[in-house]
Amino acid sequence: MIDEVVDVEATGQSEALIARLSENGIVVTLGRLMRSRKGAAGLVVLVALVLVAIFAPELSRYDPNENHLVTQLAPPSAAYWFGTDELGRDIFSRVIYGSRPSLLAGLLTVLLAAVVGSLTGVVGGYVRGWPDLIVMRLWDTLLAFPAIFLAIGIVSVLGPGWINGTLAIAIVNIPVFARLVRAVTLSVAEKDFITAARATGCSDWYIMLVHVFPNCLAPLIVQMAIAAPDAILVEAALSFLGLGSQPPDASWGNMLSAAQGYLYRSETYALFPGLAITLVVLGMNFFADGLQDAIDPRRIRGA
Repeated sequence: MIDEVVDVEATGQSEALIARLSENGIVVTLGRLMRSRKGAAGLVVLVALVLVAIFAPELSRYDPNENHLVTQLAPPSAAYWFGTDELGRDIFSRVIYGSRPSLLAGLLTVLLAAVVGSLTGVVGGYVRGWPDLIVMRLWDTLLAFPAIFLAIGIVSVLGPGWINGTLAIAIVNIPVFARLVRAVTLSVAEKDFITAARATGCSDWYIMLVHVFPNCLAPLIVQMAIAAPDAILVEAALSFLGLGSQPPDASWGNMLSAAQGYLYRSETYALFPGLAITLVVLGMNFFADGLQDAIDPRRIRGA
């Protein structure tokens, strides 16, 4: 009888959050998201970015690294919709292919940071003591530096390249996820159903994974949506500085870097990769805002 009561209490606190991630919960959340203008616009931008990155070979008109020296810095035309760069490469094709490193940076870095940050946050918030003190002070040290400067420092040590840039962006984002999950864990760990689970002999790992972590999912998902556009911006900045994606690979950041020397000869060279970064980051910020409202309807009622 006691075990049944404990099971009911232990699951009662996280049923609402888990339900939002179930099949019906996803449908309800998407419905709320689509009713928001910002959320709907952000979702459209996100889906468009994914489709463009996946079908880049089909959408591009030329090979992104194919040179057409007789048409260097050509303006937009029927042959080259966005014009050409200093080597005669089709800017439209390079913008299309440039979506791939940006999308992967936004997804892989956030996923890696969320996994490591969640693990350290749950363990630190539940176990406390010296493990929590050591790990959190390490993350606090990283938070003391501006994200872009910390990423530049890490890439300078590891060496330039897209993989090292992605790893640097993930390291920059880990402390944010760790502190978020730790804060939720500290609150949940004081609940009666956690005490009851300990009394029935549940192991600490079982309690953390089954009873504590589900309560962290909703804020964790929202934070992932918020961190993704920042990761794309940092990746573009690293590529602009020559520390991220390396030429001749197409990246919006290194396209802007190359275009700055030809602004007076081709006004549209830097325009299109800059617009791509702006639209994607703005759309993903709209998506994150709409997703937060959809997951937590109390924000809408409060407004």
